[in-house]
Amino acid sequence: MLALVVLSAAVGLGILRGQSAPTESVSLGTGAPAPSVGGELYVHVLGAVASPGLYVLRLDARLVDAIAAAGGTTDDADLGAVNLARTLSDGEQILVPVRGDAGAVAAAPADARIDLNAADQAVLESLPRIGPALAQRIIAWRGENGGFRSVDDLLAVPGIGEKLLAGFRDAVRV
Repeated sequence: MLALVVLSAAVGLGILRGQSAPTESVSLGTGAPAPSVGGELYVHVLGAVASPGLYVLRLDARLVDAIAAAGGTTDDADLGAVNLARTLSDGEQILVPVRGDAGAVAAAPADARIDLNAADQAVLESLPRIGPALAQRIIAWRGENGGFRSVDDLLAVPGIGEKLLAGFRDAVRV
């Protein structure tokens, strides 16, 4: 019961922030969606939710926003098995397990590296030796050049050299 109250509050907060509604719902019947561009990401929400399906959300969406886009959880959802505050990545499948379903796993994606094309300043600052100024330069370079195509593109950002990049190369991806 407490989990439902917490979820309701989190979904309500998401609605107030304007992030909980999907940018768009995508029909699964007519082929693959176009790749995400700009500030959107595609997520597939299934399991113990009211309306499982494919949703287009804002780039900075969190798991609670995806669940809200899918109409919220059902009464038998196991909210203790999911991290509602987790940020999402494009192309992710989100499984909200049913309470008591031993086979369901709703952990974070296997690739927990930071996505250089989606990370905000605070996330970038969590990298070793990346402070506010360098994080802002990374975001500015990403905006001016249409995003990163490889991790090595970071070498074009002023202030990032081989040695600095080597210190966090394994923690980032594109």
